[in-house]
Amino acid sequence: MLLKNKKVAIVGGGPGGLTLARLLQLQGADIKVYERDVNENARVQGATLDLHHGSGLKALEVAGLMDAFKATYRPGNEKGRVIDKHANIIYDEHNEVSNEDFNSASFRPEIDRGPLRDMLLNSLEAGTVVWNSQLLRIWQVGNTWKMEFKNGTTATADLIIGADGANSKVRLLVTPVKPFYSGVVIVQGNIENAEITAPNIHQLLKDGKIYGHGDQKYIHVSSKGDGSIDFYISCKKDENWMQTSGIDFSDRVQVCDWFKEEFPGWDEVWLELIENSSLPLLLRPQYCIPSDQTWDAQSNITLLGDAAHIMPPSGEGVNLAMLDALELCECLVNENFKDLQSAIAAYEERMRTRAAKEAEDSLEMVQWMHAEDALNKIVQMLNQ
Repeated sequence: MLLKNKKVAIVGGGPGGLTLARLLQLQGADIKVYERDVNENARVQGATLDLHHGSGLKALEVAGLMDAFKATYRPGNEKGRVIDKHANIIYDEHNEVSNEDFNSASFRPEIDRGPLRDMLLNSLEAGTVVWNSQLLRIWQVGNTWKMEFKNGTTATADLIIGADGANSKVRLLVTPVKPFYSGVVIVQGNIENAEITAPNIHQLLKDGKIYGHGDQKYIHVSSKGDGSIDFYISCKKDENWMQTSGIDFSDRVQVCDWFKEEFPGWDEVWLELIENSSLPLLLRPQYCIPSDQTWDAQSNITLLGDAAHIMPPSGEGVNLAMLDALELCECLVNENFKDLQSAIAAYEERMRTRAAKEAEDSLEMVQWMHAEDALNKIVQMLNQ
């Protein structure tokens, strides 16, 4: 095997990095995952996500985790409602009867990020994940990589895989190509115990999803298995809006005032999100890779997931990362490649081609989701 007697370091313990760790461990590789979180319970893992037949679900199948996934996913959570700014239900998937199941190519079962991460963590050998390991710098000594972490520790590896997300430090050693700003900022929040704290939006949500459009703005709400709800408010803003807005998003009065000014004429039910969310709200400017990004493959370092191809949310992000993990593993253990560099080159070429198409689609989605006819567009999409 190309990885025989080699230490592999995966930087980042998200779904992509953990999927790769599981797949490589099944092949007998020596793996460590370095994750910045202090432990697995350090922070809320974000909203729900849906896994797709030819990517996320395919990776879980190869990883031997489909039974665990079927015991964990949330049936019916994928159903959504399209709602206008006046809280009128324009389209309701809950009224439809679906015959799709795991044998259907279009089936997209939902799972919360936390349980997905736990499932992947539980599949790894004890001690695989090294917690509290925020990467500060990485450099090469001969043919070996050396890593220094914020907690003062260091580690070495023969092969580095950067799965460290949008602000990847590993990416800087692979390519100088930088993502560009997409023109959109997402304001993200979470409401605990939503049935009690936000009963109106909870009832409207119906344990599924809400797609709210109006005035060239977009609000996405999703229920979670722990009784909380996550929401994303997407607005077109200048890249430096976070610094120039003057809004303290940890101050409820300021945040409520901002929302009322930003969403005039929207029904009071939407304000319930802001009035009851945990603070501070998180601001996430959305960046995207150039569709023509390229670089020369190296023999001992590569990327996957957002570190390789950050783009605005399109429903494909985690699926792309898990498919990256699957295809990278297949290349690294394929004896038909003469060396690691040629294996990495083959993986990266396919990964970049796939990511370029998805990046273009995600930018197109950004445009129509903030267009005047967004309500009609999303209804057409859901009908298809």
